[in-house]
Amino acid sequence: MIHDGHIHTPYCPHGSTDSLQSYVEEAVRNGFQRLTFTEHAPLPEGFQDPVPDQDSAMRKKDLPYYIGEIQKLKQFYRKDIEILTGLEIDFIEGYEAQTADFLREIGPELDDAVLSVHFLRSGSGYTCLDFDEHAFRHLKEYFGSLENLYSDYYRTVRKSITSDLGAYKPKRIGHITLVRKFQKLFPRTFVDTKMIRDVLDTAAAEGCSLDINTAGLRKRHCREIYPPLPFVKEAASRGIPLTFGSDAHQSGDVGADYEQISEYVEKHRFPE
Repeated sequence: MIHDGHIHTPYCPHGSTDSLQSYVEEAVRNGFQRLTFTEHAPLPEGFQDPVPDQDSAMRKKDLPYYIGEIQKLKQFYRKDIEILTGLEIDFIEGYEAQTADFLREIGPELDDAVLSVHFLRSGSGYTCLDFDEHAFRHLKEYFGSLENLYSDYYRTVRKSITSDLGAYKPKRIGHITLVRKFQKLFPRTFVDTKMIRDVLDTAAAEGCSLDINTAGLRKRHCREIYPPLPFVKEAASRGIPLTFGSDAHQSGDVGADYEQISEYVEKHRFPE
């Protein structure tokens, strides 16, 4: 079943105003048989969004409307495509209990979800790793080197995989190489292969699947899939289930670059 498992919506404050219906229409047009809406879930209780406009995630008061709109689309398009209600959940170190409480509350209403790392601890606060190159530079300076920043990011991803977030914890781990988003501005003088393989080891041990996310191809300072194709192949060889995700923040990106990884995702996708 051809599935785009990572789609955003107008409920994302930093995204497009394209309607949910326009995303569905694009998926149908591109021959997809299933899609998951995975809007950024409300951030944990007590967490202060560190980005300037505090627009990293949807507002909690909008959550019922988001779910209700998807339910209507499920019925309207039931003969054309399977639509799943999902969220992208942020793993924020130090807010595991609040995240588990939220998942306990919302989990029964979800069909699917992605667990991702965007925020890293930096001093007494947090920084959004992928907000822009200035935030990334701040983290590099805080950690003392690019290699130390990469190491802490991958450590946090591993912790997201092993943390106890309750019965509704997402089993799919999002864009595990997001730390490479600005790699053309901040080129590595080290090899992060072992760091990525450690994440794959942890995912395999915990029975998790991976979000194979093509958004990095559309980012001018990245230009590669998260994770890159050699690691997609390696994950597949280890039997780790894979789900394609366009990470579309506008309807025109639904299904983007699927053909580059379809051979691997279709053979090793998450069981139906």
